[in-house]
Amino acid sequence: MDWKAALIETAWNIAYIVAIVLPLMLCVAYLTLWERKLIGWMQIRIGPNRVGPRGLLQPIADAVKLLLKEIIVPTNADRGLFILGPIMMIAPAVAAWAVVPFAPEVVLANVNAGLLYLLALTSMGVYGIALAGWSSNSKYSLLGSLRASAQMISYEIALGMSLIAVFLLTGNVTLSAVVAVQQRTVWFVLALMLGFVLFLISAFAETNRLPFDLPEAESELITGYHTEYSAMKFSMFFISEYAAMITMSALIATLFFGGWDIPFTHWDEGPPSLLRFLATLLAFGAKTGFFLVVYVWVRWTLPRFRFDQLMELGWKIMLPVALAYIMVIAVAVWLLERAGITTGTGYGLALFGVSLVATAAFLLGLDRGRLLAGSREQRRVVA
Repeated sequence: MDWKAALIETAWNIAYIVAIVLPLMLCVAYLTLWERKLIGWMQIRIGPNRVGPRGLLQPIADAVKLLLKEIIVPTNADRGLFILGPIMMIAPAVAAWAVVPFAPEVVLANVNAGLLYLLALTSMGVYGIALAGWSSNSKYSLLGSLRASAQMISYEIALGMSLIAVFLLTGNVTLSAVVAVQQRTVWFVLALMLGFVLFLISAFAETNRLPFDLPEAESELITGYHTEYSAMKFSMFFISEYAAMITMSALIATLFFGGWDIPFTHWDEGPPSLLRFLATLLAFGAKTGFFLVVYVWVRWTLPRFRFDQLMELGWKIMLPVALAYIMVIAVAVWLLERAGITTGTGYGLALFGVSLVATAAFLLGLDRGRLLAGSREQRRVVA
C-alpha cells in the first residue's frame, strides 16, 4: 500500500504542476500580445491585428515561427553549457510558483521557508546569464553577461534587504502566513511603504526591464549575453523574462497587497467553497495583472539608465537606505510591543506613519541628490 500511496501522491503532484505551468506559459504568450497592444494604444497605433481575430493568434504564430527556425550553435562554443544557459534562466521563474498561494489553502507547496526558497530561486537566474555569455565563445556575449551579472547581483541584495522588514512584521517566512498577517492588520504597502518601493525598483532590475534593461541594450553592446543564440533558444530568454515579470508581480501582490485578501469584505473567510475560491483567485489575479500593466507602462515611459547610474543607485542609495529602514522598522516594532500593540488596525496605522515619514525622506533625498549631482555637472561644464 505504501508504494501505491506514493504513486498516487506523485501523480497528483504532477497534475498540480501541470495545472500551474500550462496556464503560466499561456499567460506568458499572451502577455507579449497585451504589451504590444498596450504600447500601440499609448503610441496611437493599432498593434498586432492580422493573425486571427483582433490579432489574438499572434503569439501562436510567433511560437511556430521560432520553432521552425534553424538552431545555430557557434563552432567553438561549449555545446553543453550553451544549451544549459536558457534552461537555467527559465527554470527558476517557473519553479518559484510552487510556493505562491493563489487562494486560501490553494498552494502547491506550503513550505515553512517560502520566502527563503524564492530568494534562492531568483538568485539562480544570474547563472543562466553567465553560462550563456561564457559558453558562446564571443567577446560581446561575455561582456554582456558580465554586465548583466553585475546588475542582478547588485539588486538581489537590495531585494533581499527589503524583505527583512516583512520578516520582522510576520515572524514567519511562509507566504500564506504573510497574507494572514495582512488580513489581521493592514496591507504591507501601507505598513512597509518604503520596503515596497525598494522591492518594486529591485524587481524591475531583476527582470531586466526598463529603465534597467542594460543586459539587453542593443545600442550599447549589440544584444548582450544572448547575441549568439537563435530560434527557440533565443526566445527562451524572453520567455523567462516575461515569466519572471509575472512571478514578481505575483510576489508584490502577495507580500505587500494582501495576496488573495479582498478588502472590506468577508468573502475570503469562512469554510472552503467554490465561491470563495473564485473570488479570492480573481482578487489575486487582478492585483498581479495591475503590476504587469505597471511593468509595461514604465517600459514605455522612462528612459534607460547609464550603467554607472544603475550601479550607483543599487550600491550607494538603495543598499544603505534598506539597511537603515530595517533598523527603523525593528525599533518601531519593539516600541509597539512594549506599548502592548501587536495587532489590529492601530498597529498597522502606527507602522503606516513610520513608513510614510521614511518614504518621504527617501524620495526627498533622491531628489536632492539628483539636484546636487546636476549642479556639480553644471559647474564642471562651466569650468
